[in-house]
Amino acid sequence: MGSNAAERAPAANELLPAELMRRVTQIQLRTHRLVNDVLSGAYRSNFRGTGVEFEEVRRYQPGDDVRSIDWNRTAKMGEAYVKNYVEERELTLALLVDTSGSMDFGSGELSKREAAASLCALLAFVALRQQDRVGLSLFGETPGLHLAPRKGAGAVSRVVREVIAARPTRGGTDLAAVLEAQERTLRRRSLIFMVSDFLGLESGPAAQRWGDVAARLARRHDLIAVRVLDPFEEALPSAGLVRLAELENGGDVELDTRSAAVRERWAAAAVARREALRAALVRAHVELLELSTSGDLAEPVVAFFRRRAHRRGGPA
Repeated sequence: MGSNAAERAPAANELLPAELMRRVTQIQLRTHRLVNDVLSGAYRSNFRGTGVEFEEVRRYQPGDDVRSIDWNRTAKMGEAYVKNYVEERELTLALLVDTSGSMDFGSGELSKREAAASLCALLAFVALRQQDRVGLSLFGETPGLHLAPRKGAGAVSRVVREVIAARPTRGGTDLAAVLEAQERTLRRRSLIFMVSDFLGLESGPAAQRWGDVAARLARRHDLIAVRVLDPFEEALPSAGLVRLAELENGGDVELDTRSAAVRERWAAAAVARREALRAALVRAHVELLELSTSGDLAEPVVAFFRRRAHRRGGPA
């Protein structure tokens, strides 16, 4: 999952048919309008200045903190030297996006994948304003394309194109593998958004495995889970007999949505999935942001940032 493979890959706009290019352009235009001063301020108050980085070793001056003395250099030079640090001015934004088959489902105007692409564009454009680096890792049954973090409008545009253009994978979703790759490759403290519908990842051995890796990452980085959901997955409409296809593993099932009992079981299963996911994230000390394919995109993101800043005592 190294950056060399990404560098050899053809540009996404060479692979996209006209319809997908139109959707990418719509996402970019829509998210450009959403990146206003409120959202940029919310991002900055939450994620800027989260660490320090080494700048230089210099001679000790009266008033310097004695805890910053570089004893090796002091012993070598015969006079006191201190290590000087400055606040980190740059941030790495790492976007981990699920491209499994279930992410292509949408009962309305947007699919879950398009909602994920819109979120990535929104965050990436805000990061661009702050001169931060933006990287992307796609995952499904196995880790997919990896774009190393870098700056610039070109990086932002490619993130959106790649999320939309990636071929859906069949089978399960291996979130643990992509998180393990972040452990190996992210050297500096980073802001990580893992974007998925988390279907099949809420409980059991899969949740335990990715939860353990997420807990390790959260101790070093700022890790946020983004659950993308479609209203149909939460509540069945009363629409008669409905045949549903399983997007990841094949097969289908027929449901009589006129039955109140069927709709109640469907809704109860959705609640159980949500609670299981929340429990897994609590154990891993990872915060959760939920986005619906039918709702406003910016409002829940801004609200999440504001709640987060308030809990941490920062400006809302």
